[in-house]
Amino acid sequence: MAEALPLAGRYAVEIGHSLAGPYAGAILADLGATVLKVESLGKGDHARDWGPPFVDGDAALFHAVNRGKLSVTADLRDPATVAALRRIILERADILLQNLKVGALEAAGLGAESLLAEKPGLVICNIGAFGRTGPKRSAPGYDPLIQAASGLMSINGHPGAAPARVPVALNDLGTGVWAALGICAALLRREGDGRGGVVDVSLYETALAWMTVPLSDHMAGGPLPRRYGSGVSNIVPYQTFDATDGTLLIAAGNDLLFARLCAVLGAPEIAADTRFTTNGARATNREALIPLLQARVADRRLAELTAALEAAGIPCGEVADVAQALQDPQLAALGIIGELPGRAMRTVGLPLSFDGVRPALAGPAPRLGEHQHILDESRKDAP
Repeated sequence: MAEALPLAGRYAVEIGHSLAGPYAGAILADLGATVLKVESLGKGDHARDWGPPFVDGDAALFHAVNRGKLSVTADLRDPATVAALRRIILERADILLQNLKVGALEAAGLGAESLLAEKPGLVICNIGAFGRTGPKRSAPGYDPLIQAASGLMSINGHPGAAPARVPVALNDLGTGVWAALGICAALLRREGDGRGGVVDVSLYETALAWMTVPLSDHMAGGPLPRRYGSGVSNIVPYQTFDATDGTLLIAAGNDLLFARLCAVLGAPEIAADTRFTTNGARATNREALIPLLQARVADRRLAELTAALEAAGIPCGEVADVAQALQDPQLAALGIIGELPGRAMRTVGLPLSFDGVRPALAGPAPRLGEHQHILDESRKDAP
């Protein structure tokens, strides 16, 4: 399928480390682009050491987000190395992807203005922490800091408990997705007018995008959002309940589904209670409603209750742990888990398909400096 991949023939230079930039690069690679990863001298990308577990000497995390790339090491303080990199960018690259500190590439002589002056069709994507402007433009940014600053952490967790971090780096990975989307959009524009340009994304802006609904609700005069555990502020009941042998997520997202839920639970009087007859009323009276529903769920077994709810058309599902999620027949049917060629590990592929075919994992993650000859040849051939 390689010839059908949408970015086949495109060349990207990725200068960065950690998670957001590399994940964007992995997306580009899986979509068919050649991605040259430029790592720092010494130990290379910090993420190589972000384990355990480790596979072939590097963290599994590193393999997962650097699949299918080439690797060179470079000292951006060395003029000859920078000149060689610049030549590669100007002669080969369609895309320059970077997530260094604000101003770092400019200081090295690889700033967007000078590169675009020589190659107007180049697409440059800057990935930052808080964005390219504003008082925090130079502040460091890690996913938990961004979750805290954006308000996201304040609404995650259980009532009365401390704010909790979402335990996956959703802002890093989400920013990688936005970077790839912006790059693809810029390449599409370039087909029309030949113009590349600069795409700017950041973890903070990604977090604000995740917060679209609670921020909009509050700006519309709604109360300050609270923590509801597995629930949400504006749909009730839409959360987990404890059965006798496990935990079940029940999503009765409208009045009809709520009435059906009460029927399955043998509680028609709850459905008829005027405090609960509309979603708005249920959200207002959640503290009264949830214990009533929990009491009805508590003496039911998961399998029996799930079957009854599904028969009534009520969305529900057992809360799976990671091992159980990996055993789900639906996951297997989608074929979204792939094995990295040449590495004894599996990871998650792109969550999209073209004409019913999911792009394969682009290849193994590179060993540090495995493709150093690319930079060496550019340095050797420089005038």
